[in-house]
Amino acid sequence: MKRTWKAVAACAAALVLGACSAGSGGLGAGGGGQTDELKVGTFLDLTSWDPAKADIGFDGPYLSAVYDPLVALNDKSQPIPALATQWSYSPDGLTLTMKLRTGVTFDDGKPFDADAAVVNLEHLKNGVRSSDAYQDVTSITKVDNDTIALHLKQRDDTLLYFMGLGRSWMASPAAIESGSLDKGPDGSGPYTYEVGQSTPGSKYVFTKKKNYWDSATYPFSTVRLMPITDQTASLNAMLSGQLNVDYANPADTPKAQQNNWNVASGVATWVGLQFVDRAGQHVPALGDVRVRQAINYAFDSAAMLHSIGNNAGELTNQLFPVGDPAYNPALNSRYAYNLSKAKQLMAEAGYAHGFSVTMPMATMFQVWQPAVEQTFHQLGIDVKWDNMSPADYQKNAPTYPLFIAVVAMDSNMMATVKRQITEPQWYNPDPAIESQPEMARLVQTAQATTGQAQVDAVRQLNAQLIEKAYNAVWYQANNTYFSVHGIKVTPITGTMFPPLRFIQRG
Repeated sequence: MKRTWKAVAACAAALVLGACSAGSGGLGAGGGGQTDELKVGTFLDLTSWDPAKADIGFDGPYLSAVYDPLVALNDKSQPIPALATQWSYSPDGLTLTMKLRTGVTFDDGKPFDADAAVVNLEHLKNGVRSSDAYQDVTSITKVDNDTIALHLKQRDDTLLYFMGLGRSWMASPAAIESGSLDKGPDGSGPYTYEVGQSTPGSKYVFTKKKNYWDSATYPFSTVRLMPITDQTASLNAMLSGQLNVDYANPADTPKAQQNNWNVASGVATWVGLQFVDRAGQHVPALGDVRVRQAINYAFDSAAMLHSIGNNAGELTNQLFPVGDPAYNPALNSRYAYNLSKAKQLMAEAGYAHGFSVTMPMATMFQVWQPAVEQTFHQLGIDVKWDNMSPADYQKNAPTYPLFIAVVAMDSNMMATVKRQITEPQWYNPDPAIESQPEMARLVQTAQATTGQAQVDAVRQLNAQLIEKAYNAVWYQANNTYFSVHGIKVTPITGTMFPPLRFIQRG
């Protein structure tokens, strides 16, 4: 069967990934060997030097240069000590006590201690972006000069993960109280921000501090972060030696291989259709699980991953990242492409001739638009598109019955439960989990148990999500990074560009 959307340019763009451009540059130097200078193409500009306002996905390289976190993550996304050297929960899980590192000072010369940690955590708890990580925290108290306690209203298995992911950067309390973080950083991190050598929006230059407490984790003496939004331009910057690490377009992997660059990839987002009107309040058809199942069967996801996604991802229908404890490869065959089965289900649901629906559209999602149009046409679904600017898509898309979505995933099982299933998000404004008794029961079990019992409950929840056709996930897309010989990038699901601790010699 001819699929017109196969001819779409294989540059899959998305709200969280940004648009990529066609074209290529000639082969150039590209560089190689050891270097003492890290030159990173970060794709997006800095959101804010204020950790409470920063973007958890793309701001990691910037903030990790100048701030220390209380908690960091290792390459398995497990929390590890940073400015908090150890921690423990009370038996009821409602108090998290943290011992703090001593001998650390901020750039303004003031010491990091329990008072500073409390000010920072209160700031993050009330932050416009950072507050999501601290929803279950009711208060933060000083125990002694080197100890703090976080008090929770209920057990939260995601708190340490979110703190390590980018929600525990510590800034000077004086800078927080004066509001000066909007103008520039004031932290205790491994590098000094060189204001005179930097051009905001174009390049940010940092030099390594002497006698930094965690010096071995940051091997480069100088760091240059350069936001380059056009991926053809960033590839050319790699080829010319202007960059030695780049947030890359997977379509350019052959050129990376020709230049003997390292190519690192890891799943970052799921791509597919987000059903908003699962109750059928506005489009009754979507309230019938058979219709949602039919839509899942109707998409040839393997062809889409190949032709639109450049094979840069994993073919799966799951919200949980490949490799996650809750991920189950056996579930991927549940909606293997079967147009006949899809039409049968539509007929059984009383929609043999389809129905009409309106969906939003913005430029970065046009790469998938032909696939949706053709697939829906085969099911008799008449789709009308409301065009809007990219800036308006996130605000308006969830007001429609369904929409094309590219949603960032988490490398923590319970964080996925929270952000994809139970708590309202921009892409899932009304989870209505209580309307699904079995799913609600499994969520409660997962939240009340630990260890293998918790994993088993979430795996069952995952199976229920797929059986109920909660979404129509086509595939999980990779983030890809190029680096010259001698520099290694470790992708971390949950961040679009990992903090500097994950860029090492190697």
